[in-house]
Amino acid sequence: MKILIQNGRVIDPASGRDERADVAIAAGRIVTIGQVSPDFKPNRTIDASGLVVAPGLVDLAVRLREPGHEHEGMLESEMAAAAAGGVTSLVCLPDTDPPLDEPGLVEMLKFRARNLNQSHLYPLGALTRGLAGEVLTEMAELTEAGCVGFSHAEVALKDTLVLHRALQYASTFGYTTWLRAQDGYLGNGVAAKGALATRMGLTGVPVIAETIALNTLFELVRDTRARVHICRLSSAAGVELVRRAKAEGLPITCDVSINHLHLTDVDIGYFNAAMRLTPPLRQVRDRDALRAALADGTIDALVSDHTPVDEDAKTLPFAEAEPGATGLELLLGLALKWGEQSGHDLARTLGTITIAPVRVLGDALGSLASSAGQLVEGGVADVCVFDPAAYWQVTPQALKSQGKHTPFSGHELPGRVRCTLVSGHVAYEAT
Repeated sequence: MKILIQNGRVIDPASGRDERADVAIAAGRIVTIGQVSPDFKPNRTIDASGLVVAPGLVDLAVRLREPGHEHEGMLESEMAAAAAGGVTSLVCLPDTDPPLDEPGLVEMLKFRARNLNQSHLYPLGALTRGLAGEVLTEMAELTEAGCVGFSHAEVALKDTLVLHRALQYASTFGYTTWLRAQDGYLGNGVAAKGALATRMGLTGVPVIAETIALNTLFELVRDTRARVHICRLSSAAGVELVRRAKAEGLPITCDVSINHLHLTDVDIGYFNAAMRLTPPLRQVRDRDALRAALADGTIDALVSDHTPVDEDAKTLPFAEAEPGATGLELLLGLALKWGEQSGHDLARTLGTITIAPVRVLGDALGSLASSAGQLVEGGVADVCVFDPAAYWQVTPQALKSQGKHTPFSGHELPGRVRCTLVSGHVAYEAT
């Protein structure tokens, strides 16, 4: 199918392009950006007057909840949410039930996603069997099945010997390990340790739960030279450790979630379970350090940390509620909000959710590696068309995700997605 997107403001953070131009698409790829030949006869024309035409968003932290947790999210609903949020490529975590520790499970998930013909799906394989932290998975077989890296999700890997062996193996074969820095013994609370948690009687997670894990991890990286992606950094002290490690030349990258970029522990309010997240929301100084680190490149990418939770699991007392929040459809709006508040232009802001995540993934993207997260002639036509001036209110009815709980319920966010194209076909269009 041939599609012509006319009169839009084309922004490509990877190349620095920011101009009024037309985009011609055929056979799933971008044919022309700029002046389109009169010989190009589109089957459909999309008028993007007043809209931004950007690369499709890339999200590095998504839970699809399938298999095993279909009551919280079906593959169909969460992939539809991705398209509605302008997300054309997403990385899913392995903490399903059963975990993604067998090639057959990975192949099944990718097959189902392909049949839905929506966003591109890139699974992370479980680092150990059953995420039990004891026996390493068959990383080579999982990579052949389609895994782009290996993770332990939110399960702390307490055995340093197992982690060391995992990094040695990953380093030998060039695999990337995705880890969230959390000490397995100190990180079992429900809120960030501090005055607020003490007053509310909530068990606290101290900052050292993150920094001890980071220091251990960096020592292992120094020894193995394994490539590690640190998931969802949450503290100012953690940011400083990452900054030093990068300056040293360690092969690490990291991300931060939209929740921790905007919220603090004060937002818990009167035990609002929507604010029950992992890692927990920390103090203002931590949030400000995370925002600054994303701006200066210490933090590589912004993620949604999409974790749909059902009604029964969320409407409980704060300490008993299941942690998590829906985020796929909020990623663009909250990125734009951060960009506006920080004084960044659109290209800089969009870079954190397009080309920056692609650089984290690197060669693991395979055939899409040369064009994902950017708009280039000859590249795959993954495109997000949105109205930067249009605000929309976050309500359960506005979300396509099966998970309706978010800390931003009732907020108005900028950037309404009008159309999402995945490999040249319209995966979502606002009505």
